[in-house]
Amino acid sequence: MSLVTVSPSASANPNESSSPSTEEIDPYEGIDLRDVAARLCRGLAPTLGLAALGLAVASLIYLLVSPVTTATTSMRVMFSFSGYAKGEYPDNSTFQPDDLRAPDIITEALKRLGLDVNEDLQTRVRAALSVEGIIPASVTKEQDRIRATGRTPTPYIPDEYLVTLTLPRKIPVSDRQRERLLTAIVNAYQEKFQRTYSSIPTGIGNAFESLRGADYYQYEIILDAEIQSITAYLNRELEQAKTFRSQTTNLTFSDLLSQTKLFSQARVDETLGLIQQNGLSRNRANALVEIDYSLRTLEDREQKAIEDEKVIDDLLNKSQARAQDYVLGNKSAANQQRSDAPVIDQGLIDSLLKNDSTNFLIRQALDTGLKVKSIQAEKAQLQERRKDIEDYMNRKGEDQSALIGQVQRSLGNLEVAYNRLIKNIRATQADFAKQQYADAIQISMEPVTGSLFKPLAVSAAVGAIVGLALGMGLSLLGVYIGEKYE
Repeated sequence: MSLVTVSPSASANPNESSSPSTEEIDPYEGIDLRDVAARLCRGLAPTLGLAALGLAVASLIYLLVSPVTTATTSMRVMFSFSGYAKGEYPDNSTFQPDDLRAPDIITEALKRLGLDVNEDLQTRVRAALSVEGIIPASVTKEQDRIRATGRTPTPYIPDEYLVTLTLPRKIPVSDRQRERLLTAIVNAYQEKFQRTYSSIPTGIGNAFESLRGADYYQYEIILDAEIQSITAYLNRELEQAKTFRSQTTNLTFSDLLSQTKLFSQARVDETLGLIQQNGLSRNRANALVEIDYSLRTLEDREQKAIEDEKVIDDLLNKSQARAQDYVLGNKSAANQQRSDAPVIDQGLIDSLLKNDSTNFLIRQALDTGLKVKSIQAEKAQLQERRKDIEDYMNRKGEDQSALIGQVQRSLGNLEVAYNRLIKNIRATQADFAKQQYADAIQISMEPVTGSLFKPLAVSAAVGAIVGLALGMGLSLLGVYIGEKYE
């Protein structure tokens, strides 16, 4: 007997064909690329038409909407002057980038361009102007590294700023005018900076304007105050430029200090000596009334200053008396053994606080003491002038015309010398400012206005892409625009 072996892979039903396993099925086996290409070629004309239609529609929509869109004009400005690294102007006032947007700067810039200087336009321009600091990537990376270590990075003050002006296109201001407006704003700010920090203080140089309305006994007060102001100003400038010499005057600030001293000794003392020696006054009775009122005012100020001085001295004495207490406290704390002792010694903290408070009180005591002495000196000066006027009041039939004429001649010579001194100071300071602040404010990138055609081209390209995609999609679906179906 023979055995027949049946294979387990053989199908029980001879009519059933074998099917491949699920893992062997190719998902792209049913995609016929030739069919896809044929469909795209068949719908090529409608696809191109839809792309052209999308381009036209997008361009039209952009042109209709563009009047209500904005145009951005940008430029870069660099700052570099003494004190800028600390965020300060040369006079130690706080630097603010928004000073470029000050109302007076905007008004001056609009005037220079001949535009309508109305409040509405000024407000819109100021609101549309922004000033942003440009921080290099290396600085940002370094600050992030410092923060990662748990420390707080020091504030970074950028030396270059991006100034942008964003205005609606419908405003009747051309792109060229917008660029000129930004330049005019920076120029106006630069000129204001030069006027503020390149000129001598406004209080200097006006002494004789004050003398014309003053009585003779007031000449000494006015001229002394003027000489002190000039000397203080020249000393400040000498600290910044000890070796500077003006090309115009061939003088240094040290030379100007010597001229000021010579002017005071040779000219001022002569005029004031004539006035004091003869007790001159335009109206001695009125002069006494004015002096008495000034003396009462000075007495009130002196009394207040003395009270302030007493308070400061009392606090300073108490602070010095507690010095021994701090030492004893530190020793007793040092003898104690504590397991939870802080990392920073408490004695060191107390010592630092005490030294700081003591130094503050010493400075306050010095200031109040000098204030009292200054008031007392001014008071003594007025009392002396009052005595001189009283000595000459009782003289009968005195004719002051000759003396007044002599004083007027001396005063004329004094004015000539004073004007010459002020002229030298102005010229020297102008040369120094030209050297010191020539590059204080610079335009590092000229103004540029965003073009209207670039966003138009982008919009048209987007419209064409959308139309092209729509046409290709319809072609793949078998929908062909323009063909008739039965």
